[in-house]
Amino acid sequence: MKKIIIATSNPNKAKEFRRIFDETEIELKTLLDLTDVPEIRETGESFKENAQIKAHTVMEKYKLPTIADDSGLEVDALFGQPGIYSARYAGDHNDAANNAKLLAELGGVPEEKRTARFVTTLVFANPNNDEDLVVEGEVKGQIANFPQGNNGFGYDPLFYLPDLKKTMAELTLDQKNEISHRGRAIRKLENEWPSWINW
Repeated sequence: MKKIIIATSNPNKAKEFRRIFDETEIELKTLLDLTDVPEIRETGESFKENAQIKAHTVMEKYKLPTIADDSGLEVDALFGQPGIYSARYAGDHNDAANNAKLLAELGGVPEEKRTARFVTTLVFANPNNDEDLVVEGEVKGQIANFPQGNNGFGYDPLFYLPDLKKTMAELTLDQKNEISHRGRAIRKLENEWPSWINW
């Protein structure tokens, strides 16, 4: 059976990828399934560079096709911040601290200037391919004045979608996957990977 690694330790992320592969033909592994996982230093200056670092570090270690992503929030009033530092804006993967810092930074900024976008870049690296497969997805919205909703993670409670009149954290998982930045990037990957991969 062919194997593909999804370079994440997050089971929720892995679940989103699983639906685009036929698991009767392809065995999907995450970092939780592997031993002796190498340290991954995200030293890139863009989402693409960080995703490539993750994908290539894991691919080169296990000699298997590997998918990695890097995602973040870009706020226009903050000149694109927190960007690649989204997960560690106020404290490493501390959602509450990151959200509190974001609200503090946007104190006094009027609603019409609180525009933002979530971005995901996916990189699929394969030992048999010279070129990586790179796709991006994004969703536009605004930063709310206070958190709303109990679903999701990260900045989801603050990311307001004007068309739906809800934050990302007020959506069901299916609704979120339908419109989210990662969902959109995964659908692009779904269309492109079969013709790209070189087993």
